[in-house]
Parts: sequence; C-alpha cells; structure tokens
Amino acid sequence: MEMAVHCAHFHLILDVSGPYGYNQKWKNFGINVKTKCVGETRKGRSMDILELLGVFGGLALFLHGMQMMSSGLEAAAGNRMKSFLERLTANRFMGILVGALITTAVQSSSATTVMVVGFVNAGMMSLNQAVWLIMGANVGKTTTGLLIALDVGALAPLVAFIGVFMMMFLTKPSLQHIGQLLAGLGVLFIGMDMMSAAMEPLREVPAFVNMMATLSNPILGILFGTVFTALIQSSAASVGILQTLAASGAVEFGPSVYILFGQNIGTCITAVMASFGVSRDAKRATCVHILFNVIGTVVFTVVVMVFPLTELIEASVPGPMAQIAVMHVIFNLATTALLLPLGNSLARLATRILPDEDAPVQEVEKGMRLAYLTPLSSLGRDGGLGVSAIVVDQLRNELHRMLEMARQNVDASFTAVLNKDPAPLERVEQRELYIDFLNKEISRYISRLIAIETNERGSKVVSCLFAISGNIERIGDHADNLAGYTKMIVSENILFSELARDEIRQMRDISIRAVSALLSSEGGRQEWLAQVAQMEQRIDDMTADFQRNQLRRMRDGTCSDEACILYSELLTDFERIGDHVLNIAQELAKAHTDLS
Repeated sequence: MEMAVHCAHFHLILDVSGPYGYNQKWKNFGINVKTKCVGETRKGRSMDILELLGVFGGLALFLHGMQMMSSGLEAAAGNRMKSFLERLTANRFMGILVGALITTAVQSSSATTVMVVGFVNAGMMSLNQAVWLIMGANVGKTTTGLLIALDVGALAPLVAFIGVFMMMFLTKPSLQHIGQLLAGLGVLFIGMDMMSAAMEPLREVPAFVNMMATLSNPILGILFGTVFTALIQSSAASVGILQTLAASGAVEFGPSVYILFGQNIGTCITAVMASFGVSRDAKRATCVHILFNVIGTVVFTVVVMVFPLTELIEASVPGPMAQIAVMHVIFNLATTALLLPLGNSLARLATRILPDEDAPVQEVEKGMRLAYLTPLSSLGRDGGLGVSAIVVDQLRNELHRMLEMARQNVDASFTAVLNKDPAPLERVEQRELYIDFLNKEISRYISRLIAIETNERGSKVVSCLFAISGNIERIGDHADNLAGYTKMIVSENILFSELARDEIRQMRDISIRAVSALLSSEGGRQEWLAQVAQMEQRIDDMTADFQRNQLRRMRDGTCSDEACILYSELLTDFERIGDHVLNIAQELAKAHTDLS
C-alpha cells in the first residue's frame, strides 16, 4: 500500500525516518509512506521551522528518557548502591566493570560520574576507587552509540509501551521502577528517531555544509565537539546527533572523528558543575575524569593523523553510524587499557594539580558553614543516580557534627552551673548559634530533597534525619537554658546546698553519657536502642527522686526561694534532654531498619 501526502506541513508526522524518502520501518510492514512537497526545490534549501522543532523535540525526548532511566534505577537500587560499590570497587577490574554496567543501565556517563563525585565527597569511596569507576563509565557510555547503530530504536515504541504498562498497572513498587527504566529507554530512542528525521535536510543546507567542512581541522573539530556536548551536557545525545548527521550525509566520517574526540571532553562539564562546593578529594575525582578524556583525545588525534585508522574502519565497518560507534568504542577501550596500569598515578597527578588547602582556622572564627552536604544543584534538579546513598551519608556526618556541639554545650553548661563560672558561656553561645544555623540549613536542604527523592525507603530515612536535626536543636536549647542559669546564679549570688550540687553532678554525668551514646558507631541497632532507653528511664527516675529531695529541703528550710525556683527549672531541662535523646535514638533505629 502506498500513500502520497501533498502537503509540506505533515511530513514530520507521517515519515519519522526522513522527510523525503520511503520510511523503511513502515515498509517492513508492507506499507510505503512517501511525502511529496509540491513546488519545493531541494537544492540549496534552508531548514524550515518544523524541522528545527523536530530537532529540539527529539533532543528533549532523548534527554528526558535518560533522566527517566536514571530515576528508575535510583528508585530501584538507591539504598543498596553504597554496599554494592563498597564490595566491588576495591578491585580495579571490578570497579571498571561496575562503572560500565551502571552507565549502560542509565545511558549516561555524566550520571555515573556525578554519583562518584558525591560518594567521594561523602567519604563513602576513596579517590583511587573512584578512578576505576570513572574509567568504567567511559567504557559504558559507548553502548548508546552501538544501540543506535544497530537500529534498536525500531523496538522503541514497544519498549516504551511495556514500561508505561508496568508503571500504570503493576502495584509492586520494584516492578514499577523497572517499568520506569524501560519507559525511559523507549522514550530515549523515540527521541533519537525524531532527531534523525529532522536532521536529514541539513545535508542540503549550504551554510551547514560549509561549517562542517571547516571542522576537518582537528583543533576546530575537537573544540566544536567539546563545546556542543558541554552545552547539552550529554555525550550520549551529542554522539547520537553526530551519528544521525553522518547517516544523512551532512558530515563525512573522517572529520567526524575529531568532533567525537571533543565530545568525550565535553561530557566532563557535568562533573565539573557537580564539584562546586564539595571536598578536595571529590574535586580530584572530577580532575581524573577530565585527565582521562584529554589524554585519550591527544593520543587518538595523533594516531588518526599518523596512521590510517579511519580508512581501516571505513573499509571494514559498513555505514557511517556504525563507523562512529566503533570509533567511540575503540577510543574509550584503548584509553582505558592505556591508563589502567596508571590509575593510581592519575590519582596522584590529580592531587598535585589540586593540592591540599592550608589547615582551616577554627570553624566558629572562620564562619558557620555546612561541612559535608553537597549542593542539591550539583545532583541535578530531579535528583540522580545514587542520590539516596550520597545524601544519607552526608546528612549523617553533618548531624554527627551538630550533635557533638550539643554534647559540648551540655557538658560546659552543667559545669558552669556547678562552678558559678560564666567564662565558658561565650563559647556555649557561639556553639548554640552554630547549632541553630545547622538545623536551619539541614531542614531547608531536606525539604528540597524530599521533593525530588524517588526512592520510598530513601524518603523514610531522610524524614528520620529531619526529625533528628530538630531534636538535636532542642538539646542545644536546653543546654543554652542551663548557661542562662549560670548568669543568674552569679548575678543573684544564689547558693546551692552540697546535696543539690551532688545531684547536679549526677545530672551532668548521665546527660553526657546519654548524648555521647548517640555518637556511637553502634547507633541504630536494637541492643543499642534498649541501652539508650534505659538511660532515659534512669533520667526520669532521677528527676522524680531529685524533686522529692527538693521538697524535703524546702520543708527543712535549707533551700532559699531563688535556689528552689532555679533548681526546678534546671530539673525540667535535665528531664527534657533525656526525652530528646530517646527521640533521636528511636529515629536512628528507624533509619537503620530502612537502610538494612
């Protein structure tokens, strides 16, 4: 059956493989779809607005498909990502394999590299381990070009349909996440087909043909590939676009290899953006990523100029799309093989390029800051691969730091009350301001994070950490109240009896033990939770005992009115500290259960 359409405005809808030829995919079903645009001459034509919109629409679908795949994998495996990587990245070959598999699954080396930067920043991975994952990511990103060259996109509508069906009609969350991954893969290749259809007329646009002719210069070609990939932040998309241009005859294979080399450098821009505001080692991981691709580009540019590598590939591989895919594979595999023995040397070179900074001054003197949390902007607007594992560890480190400040304030405030010494109170006040700052920033961070978190268990863990932050801030407030009592004791010359002073010492000791228990590496386990609960019950019992002792002293007339009022307030703060300690312990136990 043959259909002819005589309207120029319908060709993008009816013929997705080429505006002027037969659609091979429909022809396979016995249907020939052909467009005839009356009165239009093809030679010297310009690209019309519908074709340009087709390029942008296809690119949008391609990038959205990659984001869907990344989100699906994150939702399915985010909480297990940390333990998975810890077990497998110690060995260089396994590290490369893991990096390649993750990148293949999400079709984005940028997502994998951003994840690696985040893990290094969180202290979950060493710089040397990151080197192997980065190499693997560069190997894994070649699969997109291979799939495009093999015309896997012919099955894209079916894959997208299966994925959407799983998302809409299956109730098990894990299967829905797999469906999201499949739907993303289908959308990705549908977008690539749209771009391919819209770009075919470019070979008839003189301005574009002249521009591509200038890119036979290696430096200009590399620069163009770098800038273009940096702008769209996806080497998979830019390589796919290069393949469609080559397939349409708009660019020859020889000049295209230099653009391809530049695209490998341009993909580093996402990792560079993710390295803003992170630790020194995390920045070095980004530096390793850049070094890998720059070294590979320099080596292969020389090889292509000296040896007939492109001619050999043209002679042995049919079709320009497949030729570019093969060159992409050779580039990354050969660069990985070349640098594999030098992985640790790459890490050392990155350390030399980015040496350790001078030792920081005291934090309070330098100013308040978040020490561990990666800016959410560097993780992507919609989260990203491994975001749960990255952020949970970073939040824990930040809360550990906040809790240590609260512990110091509890100790210093009780001691100031006992010694009638206001000297430590300035430091207590500084730490209290810092605790308030951290609580505000962590709460703000978590509120934005929850909006993009796709992992159900990850959301529960983050909610637990949000509650912990608020409870730590309340412990800090009660310690600050104790510090205020010291000022009143000194100004009013209030005296406590020796028995009352002994009770205050007991309060201080168990309060410090209780808060310190929250800093234990055993935190979250059921045995540990039972021990903390026992301490909290002991605090409640002590509060009741000390209140009865105070009433007895009041009847005996051995306690002044001012001392009695102050001591009652002190007991209230002591008992509330115990309550908040137990709240934190219970939230830690919940988080531990969700992560295990």
